[in-house]
Amino acid sequence: MQLVKNFNFSFLYKYGIVVPIRLGLTLCLVGGLLSCGNLGQFGMNAIGANITQIQDLKPEQDDGTTVYVQGKVEKRVPLLNQYAYQINDSTGKIWVVTNQTGLGEGEQVVIKGKVRHQSIPLAGKEYGELYIEEQ
Repeated sequence: MQLVKNFNFSFLYKYGIVVPIRLGLTLCLVGGLLSCGNLGQFGMNAIGANITQIQDLKPEQDDGTTVYVQGKVEKRVPLLNQYAYQINDSTGKIWVVTNQTGLGEGEQVVIKGKVRHQSIPLAGKEYGELYIEEQ
């Protein structure tokens, strides 16, 4: 039969290092948990700007309202002197017109721009669409 000796941490209390060890472990745990979080769900990105969900954009905002949109680039269309990118943030999709040329499909981006609405009335119906013009 094996004799198992209970390991006792009382020597840590004797030298007064229990509190710093607990504090250090707690800080590491909290820091690790915060670094894994996605702040985008709280309406904030890494630079602290308010992120607007695409589903919340309305044609009435076509007064030059500046918004921040965060999402993944799904499509890329070259225009004459610009590019148009379709951004998806899981609540919807929107086109962004920009001078940036280096964005690739699948990249996560944060875009700052003005909400625009292009009205296209056909046969009494409205087929217009919102888009963002990057600043």
